[in-house]
Amino acid sequence: MQEPKIIFEDEDIMVVDKPSGMTVNRSDTTTGERTLQDWVEEYLGVSRVPPVRQAQGKQVSQGEKNRDLFPRGTSDILDTRDTFRDRAGIVHRLDKETSGIILVAKTPNAFTNLQAQFKERRVKKVYIALAHGEIKIEEGEIRVPVGRLPWNKKQFGVVAGGRDAITKYKILNIKYKISDRGKEPLTLLELYPETGRTHQIRVHLKYFGHPIFGDFLYGGRKQARNDRKVLPRVFLHAAKISFTHPQTGETLFFESSLSDNLEKFLQTLSH
Repeated sequence: MQEPKIIFEDEDIMVVDKPSGMTVNRSDTTTGERTLQDWVEEYLGVSRVPPVRQAQGKQVSQGEKNRDLFPRGTSDILDTRDTFRDRAGIVHRLDKETSGIILVAKTPNAFTNLQAQFKERRVKKVYIALAHGEIKIEEGEIRVPVGRLPWNKKQFGVVAGGRDAITKYKILNIKYKISDRGKEPLTLLELYPETGRTHQIRVHLKYFGHPIFGDFLYGGRKQARNDRKVLPRVFLHAAKISFTHPQTGETLFFESSLSDNLEKFLQTLSH
C-alpha cells in the first residue's frame, strides 16, 4: 500500500493525501491493519497509549508529557481534548477505498475550530467520481435524506427519517468502456457535497440510477464484480478542499490529483 503524502503542514494543521485501501481511524475491526491514525501518530512521534480520563490530581511523568502531543482530559470540560486524542487529530473521514484529502489538526484548538467549520458547512469539498451510465443533465442537485438501513447496519440508503443530505454535481466528460458486451457509457463527475453524511455520495448516485464504478456496497454484486476485474477499487476521489485556517483566519485551498490507478483506468476508456 502507498504511504500518505503531506500536501501542507504548519504548527496547527496538516493536509494529507490518503491512499485508497487505508482505513482512517483505528477500531476493534482494524486489528493488524495499519491505519491513517497509526501513520499520523508515527509521523508526529506521539504516544499510542489509549485515551482515558484521569482522576483529578493524578501525576503524569515528564517523559510522557513530552511525547504526548494529544493530551488527555482531566474532566468532562475537556471532552474535546479526549476526542482530539482519540482520533489523533483527524478531523473527518473518508471511506477506506476513497482516496484524497484529509485534514489533521495538531492542536486541540485547531481540532475544535475545524470541527465547527464542518458542522457549519463552511468547509467546501469537491470529489471526482466515475458513474455508470450517461447522465443527461449537465449540472444538478440530489437532495434526499440518507440514513442507516434498518435491515443492514453496514449500509446506508435513502430512508424515511434519514438526515437531510445534499449533493450537487457537474459533468466533466462522458467516457465509454469497450467490452464483449459492447460500448458502455460512463460519466465522469465533479461532486460538491453540502452535507457530510456517511456514504452520502455513493448512496445519492445509486439513488440517481448511476452507481459509482467499482462500488461493492451500492453498485450491485454482479456489476461490482465485473468492474473490479479492471479496477480493484471504487472510483471516488476527494480532490479539493477549502477552509479557514484555524489560527490565522486565512482561506486555504488544496487540491489532490487522481491517483495513478484511476488515471490509468481513464486512459483505457474511449470518448
